[in-house]
Amino acid sequence: MTDQAPVGVVGIGLIGGALAGRLLAAGYKVIGYDVDPAKRDALAAKGGEGVASLPELFRRVDRVLVSVFNTEQVEDVVEGKGGLREIAAETGRDKLAIVVSTCDPERIARLGERIAGSRAHLLEMPISGASGQVASGDGVGLVGGSKEDADWAADLLTAICKKCHFMGATGNGGRTKLAVNLILGLNRAGLGEGLVFAESIGLPLPAFLDAARDSAAYSQIMDVKGDKMITGDFSPQGRISQATKDVHLMIEAAEAVGQDLPLGRTYLDLLEKSIAAGDGDIDNSGVMREVRRRKL
Repeated sequence: MTDQAPVGVVGIGLIGGALAGRLLAAGYKVIGYDVDPAKRDALAAKGGEGVASLPELFRRVDRVLVSVFNTEQVEDVVEGKGGLREIAAETGRDKLAIVVSTCDPERIARLGERIAGSRAHLLEMPISGASGQVASGDGVGLVGGSKEDADWAADLLTAICKKCHFMGATGNGGRTKLAVNLILGLNRAGLGEGLVFAESIGLPLPAFLDAARDSAAYSQIMDVKGDKMITGDFSPQGRISQATKDVHLMIEAAEAVGQDLPLGRTYLDLLEKSIAAGDGDIDNSGVMREVRRRKL
C-alpha cells in the first residue's frame, strides 16, 4: 500500500470502475461514491471502499476523480449542496476535483472561474479510450487547468494513463476530447459501414478485417472494435447513449463558432436512430447495427 493519502472516485461506472482499478493496482487506497449501491459494493469487492454520500467522501479525501455522465452532474458534484467546494470550506483544506467526464468545455471553464480563489480546485482530464483501454492504462489523458493543479495530481495521472497531454487552460482538455471523439466516432461508423458493405457483397468478415488492418485504411479502432462488430458482442465499453451526448456537445460547440460538421451530423443521425431502435445501452460499436438496418 502506498503512503499517499486515499483517493476518491465519484461515479463508479465503466470508466470510474476502470480508474479505481488502475489506482488500486498502483497501491492507492480508493474510496468511492456512486448513487448505485451495487457499484459501491463492486468497488469494495475489488479492494476499495464505498461510501454512502458525497459529503462523507469529500471529508475523507483531498483529491477525487469525477467520472459522471454529463456537465450538470459535474457542476453539482463541485458546487452543489454537500459538494466539493462546500466541504473544502468546512474542513479548511484544499481539495481537487479531477474531472474525467466528457463535458461542455465552456461550462467547465466557467466552473473553474467560479471556484477560483476558494479551497476547491478543478483539473480536467477527459480520457481518450474505451473502458478496457483505460483499465489497461492505454487511455490518453487530455489535461486542462493550472500547472500547479496538474503538478498536484501528477502521480495520479501517471498511475492512470501511460500518456498525458497538457493542453493549457481549463476547457482545453474538453475541447481536445470533443475533437478527438469526432474523429474516433467517424472511424467507428466508417468501420461498421465497411464491414456491412463487405458482408453484403459476400466477403468473409474475419478475412476482410485482417486485410483491412494491413491496408492503408488501418485505424486503431479496427483492433479495439473490429472483433466486437464481427461477432456481434456489443457488451458496453462505451455506450451509444454516451456517444450521442458527446456528439451533441461537438455540434453545439461548432455552431457557436459558425462551423458546420456535415459528417458529424450524419453520425449523430445514426446514433439517434440506434437509440430509437432500442440500442442506446449497447456498445458504441453497435452503430453497425443501424447501418445494417438501412436497406434500399
